[in-house]
Amino acid sequence: QVQLVESGGGSVQAGGSLRLSCAAFTYTRSFDCMAWFRQAPGKEREGVATINTSGGRNDYADSVRGRFTISQDNARNTLYLQMNSLKPEDTAMYYCAARWGACNYSLRVSVYNYWGQGTQVTVSS
Repeated sequence: QVQLVESGGGSVQAGGSLRLSCAAFTYTRSFDCMAWFRQAPGKEREGVATINTSGGRNDYADSVRGRFTISQDNARNTLYLQMNSLKPEDTAMYYCAARWGACNYSLRVSVYNYWGQGTQVTVSS
């Protein structure tokens, strides 16, 4: 059984930082690609950052590039998202996603097969 469990969300003022974590339980082999998505009320889910778990190469949405950093701890099967210089427009539910097989650094929702339950991030001005 596959499970992704996010944590680390919360409320912060603009300019602040948060670090999200996603613990991956696969019981077989590790995922090949993992990513962070977010969804604000009334908006579509959008990709934030993705990482190739074997090589560590990553990609970001333009809206977060330079402010957010995706990383992984393979030994702990955990994905992280360090979020700095947070803005009110970063307010959303943040989801961890994963897949086996190549993803070509995609930030499309349809590419990922497994999803966490989400963790809320609220940034106040």
